Amino acid sequence: MEFQSSPRSSSRHLKDSWQHTLLLSFQSLGVVFGRLSIAPLFAFGTIGAGDIDSEERIHQLFSFVFWTLTIIPLLKYALIVLRADNDGEGGTFALYSLLCRHAKVGLLPNDKSTNEVMQYDEETPSKTKEDSRATRYIEKHKSSHYVILFLALIGSCMTICDGVLTPALSVLTATSGLGRSFKDISQHFPSSERARAEKVFTRYVPVSIACAVLICLFTLQHYGSHKIGFIFAPIVFIWLLFITGLGLYNIFYYDLQIIYAISPVYISKFMKSVDIRSWRLLGRSEAMFADLGHFSKRSIKVTFLCLIYPALVLCYAGQAAFISKNLGASMDIVHLSESVPNRLLRHIFRVLSLFVSAVGSQATITATFSIINQCLALGCFPRVKVIHTSDKIRGQVYIPDVNWLLMLLTVAITIGFHNISLIGNATGLAIICAMLVSTCLMSLVIALYWEKRLLLSACFLVFFGSIELMYLSACLFNFHKGAWYLVVLLVIFMTIMIAWHYGTLKKYEFDVENKVSSDWLTDLGPGLGVTRVQGIGFIYTDIVTGIPAFFSHFITNLPAFHQVLIFVSFKSSPVPHISPCQRYLIGRVGHKEYKIYRCIVRYGYCDRTRNTDDFEEHIIRSIGEFISREGNDLEALTSPEGKMIVVGSQTTDGNALIPLDGDMSSIGPESLEKNENWRSSLLDPSGSASAPIRRKKVRFTLPPNSPLRLPVREELQELVDARESGTAYFLGQSHLSVRFGANFMKRFLIMIYDVLDKNCREPPVALNIPHAALVEVGMVYVI
Repeated sequence: MEFQSSPRSSSRHLKDSWQHTLLLSFQSLGVVFGRLSIAPLFAFGTIGAGDIDSEERIHQLFSFVFWTLTIIPLLKYALIVLRADNDGEGGTFALYSLLCRHAKVGLLPNDKSTNEVMQYDEETPSKTKEDSRATRYIEKHKSSHYVILFLALIGSCMTICDGVLTPALSVLTATSGLGRSFKDISQHFPSSERARAEKVFTRYVPVSIACAVLICLFTLQHYGSHKIGFIFAPIVFIWLLFITGLGLYNIFYYDLQIIYAISPVYISKFMKSVDIRSWRLLGRSEAMFADLGHFSKRSIKVTFLCLIYPALVLCYAGQAAFISKNLGASMDIVHLSESVPNRLLRHIFRVLSLFVSAVGSQATITATFSIINQCLALGCFPRVKVIHTSDKIRGQVYIPDVNWLLMLLTVAITIGFHNISLIGNATGLAIICAMLVSTCLMSLVIALYWEKRLLLSACFLVFFGSIELMYLSACLFNFHKGAWYLVVLLVIFMTIMIAWHYGTLKKYEFDVENKVSSDWLTDLGPGLGVTRVQGIGFIYTDIVTGIPAFFSHFITNLPAFHQVLIFVSFKSSPVPHISPCQRYLIGRVGHKEYKIYRCIVRYGYCDRTRNTDDFEEHIIRSIGEFISREGNDLEALTSPEGKMIVVGSQTTDGNALIPLDGDMSSIGPESLEKNENWRSSLLDPSGSASAPIRRKKVRFTLPPNSPLRLPVREELQELVDARESGTAYFLGQSHLSVRFGANFMKRFLIMIYDVLDKNCREPPVALNIPHAALVEVGMVYVI
């Protein structure tokens, strides 16, 4: 019976949808748009007062600012780039993932057997349209794949560098405004101490306050984007109202004619007579796309179009009007605080700017978390712990290790440079490079994913690329004035990411080349001295066919394995999320009597994976469903490697295993007594018994009245009994070694990978595994 919603229910759903959008729009103020909101603090401040010599010049400068704000954040990002989201996720790697999915340009570890096994879903429609000439050309030339990956890594590294530089710049800018307030206090000191006091108040005090604010800011990150958005959004909202009112006041009080400066005639005059020192970037909007996973597209567009954009235009217009009527004044007219008309309001403004500068840094920090989470899942970043801070809103993550590293680098930059101009030069170069990379990738998305004409893609690239190249050339003139530090950070991050990707790729290729056929394992029997012990053995491997080399190495030296073996492989897909009902692929290894299964766990680059608190339960239930569904088929799925079928519905309709209430079971040496003869030395080499670990263990039972055939019920019962007997987890511990005679670059990358592998977190599948149940098998991989 088909359900049709009534008009009342439809309107209610629409109302709830808009309520959700408005809620996310409010939160995005404190997370996404904080950086754009604080741009007026240093947009005109980067230009010396001596560079503005006439009222006509300031009108041209405002026109330049207006059109930059309109072309980059509004036209490019809000109206075009946000449409190229990857199932709700944004950022450089989201664009790269779109290209990997639709143009086959990915270089992620994979092999032909993996592609064959992953073709599991019979309902997936076949590709009916022929690939375009551009798609075929890019897929054919391997060098283009490396270029696209290199662009994606460059853009990601620039976003990470921006997460280091922007918090230091924004907070130090605000505290410098407080320093000007403290400067008045130094006038009360004796003349002999006045210069020293002025230096302390204008240099050391702002830096100290900035460091304290930055430490507090990074300490709040563990609350997640949801809570931080509610905490920071009111501050940004008050700030936007303040600068909007300030802009309107200055426009009407000083120069109402400034409104006419939005004419393109003024920017054309500005570009004809532009000075290199005047080229600064306003459009700090890359985080608006990178933070898309934290908020919906509609919420970001609504917030930007209805609040952020008009507030910034009015603020810049008011500041330009103030400067145009105060040329030649002794005060520092280019700073926004000087345009505040009242001294009391000026002090309130400086305190408010300090708070909003901390909020403004939030966009770059959350964007850094999102980008690193994507790089991590796609094998381009060392293993770090990722915490999902919201169960309701996907994509909101917090990475503790990265958070504290960013804090240390940001505080070090603030103390080391303590100069807004130097940090601003490096920040501007980082933002420009990230925007230029997104323009290049977006042009490829237009041609390859949207399948538009190459002329349209070329127009997008030429139009936005030429503007951003102009900004880039201006930033490069300041390379020796702080921008060089960005190159240092870029080299460090790029070396880490390239080395990790290279080592992961070579390690996977070694596993594929040295895997053992499934027949080798199934042919082993008691006649060869191999015994099978009670319990379940989980073998984690990167390959999806055959037996991994480390497990064959283990069996060769210790000839015993469990009565039920489950080979588990995690495979990332270039999509943000995989539905739970499509996550697990189950198949057999060999004949039914061997009780050997293979499970492929698919996940997107924003999914939570490998949480053993309930992961084992999901695997057992999926295998039980596989056995039940297989028993209902007339044809047994017993091909040489086993046909993989999708299992993920986790049904409890009585056809498979039924989970009972979880109880607290001890997982320690005593729970593994039946396996003590063959692995007691592996569990505790010192011979001392470790304390049992208390954890929740879900038990299963067979459905009492289900019409299952006897062989199916027997196999399910054996699976349940094996689960009750105990579980062991096998992990391969690789040690990469370079062949004799390899070139320097290969040795260097493998050395960096080896250092990272030893110092980063353990493989995620082992994070929550009890020590007594974990078996690590070491092998040397000769690359």
